[in-house]
Amino acid sequence: MNLQIGSKMLRWNLTLFVACCVVVVVSPLASGQESRKSTPPAPADVKAAVDRAVQFYTKNVALNGGYVYYYSPDLKRRLGEGPAAPTEVWVQPPGTPTVGISLAKLYEATGDRTFLDAATDAALVLVYGQLRSGGWTNKIDLAPALKGLPFSGGKRRLDGHSSLDDGQTPAALQLLMQVDRLHAFRHQAIHQAAERGLQSLLQAQYPNGGFPQVWTKPVPSRPVVPANYPTLDWRTEGRLKAYWNEYTLNDNVCGNVADTLVLAHQTYGGDRYLAALQRLGEFLLLAQMPMPQPAWCQQYNQQMQPIWARAFEPPAIAADESQEVIDTLLKIASTTGDARFLKPIPAALVYLDSCLLPDGRLARYYELETNRPLYMERRGRAYQLTYDDTNLPDHYGWKWPSRGDELREKLVRLQADISAPVERAKSEDQAKSKELIAIVLADLDSQGRWISQYDGRRLVGQPKFEIGESYLSSEVFCRNLDICSDYLSL
Repeated sequence: MNLQIGSKMLRWNLTLFVACCVVVVVSPLASGQESRKSTPPAPADVKAAVDRAVQFYTKNVALNGGYVYYYSPDLKRRLGEGPAAPTEVWVQPPGTPTVGISLAKLYEATGDRTFLDAATDAALVLVYGQLRSGGWTNKIDLAPALKGLPFSGGKRRLDGHSSLDDGQTPAALQLLMQVDRLHAFRHQAIHQAAERGLQSLLQAQYPNGGFPQVWTKPVPSRPVVPANYPTLDWRTEGRLKAYWNEYTLNDNVCGNVADTLVLAHQTYGGDRYLAALQRLGEFLLLAQMPMPQPAWCQQYNQQMQPIWARAFEPPAIAADESQEVIDTLLKIASTTGDARFLKPIPAALVYLDSCLLPDGRLARYYELETNRPLYMERRGRAYQLTYDDTNLPDHYGWKWPSRGDELREKLVRLQADISAPVERAKSEDQAKSKELIAIVLADLDSQGRWISQYDGRRLVGQPKFEIGESYLSSEVFCRNLDICSDYLSL
């Protein structure tokens, strides 16, 4: 996928999706497995399959070109982060921008204008729902549009907060930029929305290079200082009500912003997006905590000390966010050619190795200075800190896979060849498409649908499905389109 947002949940669901595909191969399709490997499907067959899939999704599932996460097979039930109103579409991935980007990628692989038209429809939904502050929130209410009226902002108001949370504004900008380029920058509404959104994003960057979670206007000036441990009792003191205005790394904010700035530089050229990317890298250097915990936290105050966010998000070293930061630094170093951004990585990887739990995973949180794995217990709406992992709330990811080997390999490749990670990732995507293309085609039903069945595992948005319940997934739709696009572009 061109859209690299995510994210922890997208990584997790990709793993599940590939695992599910393997199950399908081993079971009903086992007898034809060898013949499929030796005889790849003809490009014309792949193109015919995506024509059917896109026809169904854009004509039956889309609402004015917009999408949510999940649908019941009869399309009567729609879900984003919870139930979606009949007139709502989702900006947050894997919603409208995710689908639009996959459609744009398919157009580039095939040259079929139908796919560009569908991607343009998705982009125009974002143009319609752009806030006065220049960005987007997690969803757009299209009720006024269905009546021919201008966007009102819905319950969150037209002048509400633009958000970087969970890739909301970055995903929207990435779709707008890609469609803008495919229209040779001649689609005035899309071009202006992209320019306005990017200008707003640049104005949300603090002097030290960091970003808040949300903003409504250009951020104020602040002193530039390195990360340090709080001197107060962080358990009971120093909580900020408006933590969303502070420097945020949670939910891969910095990685999503970096992807957006890289794409903006590639799309429009000039120095301003590259300069903003460089400043973001400098912030991540500043945000690395001192020894003995040379990693990163989810959010920091003006003094660059770790702070509370939500009631279950304490000031602590955040292991998975630290892995995301390392990935982001690798990307910034590769794009800028500046080896300074690689310097924090070796110490961080050694530290994260020392944090491994007995099962080889990483805890989400490690207590400041003591480095003990830190968890939460929930009683009603109240949360309580604990070192005990036997009674964890199930709405949050408290443990994450270690990516140490993967990140070390990326670092070694990048040190040897500054462009290696990007080129290898592209090659790996194409190789994966060859392996999965027959499965993707076999799973497409006669109506042009990829039907998923819920097996109880955690999904993005945490939908309330029954075990065995069938549903349509925008994420699976996009994943399969991307596999087809990679195959057709070989």
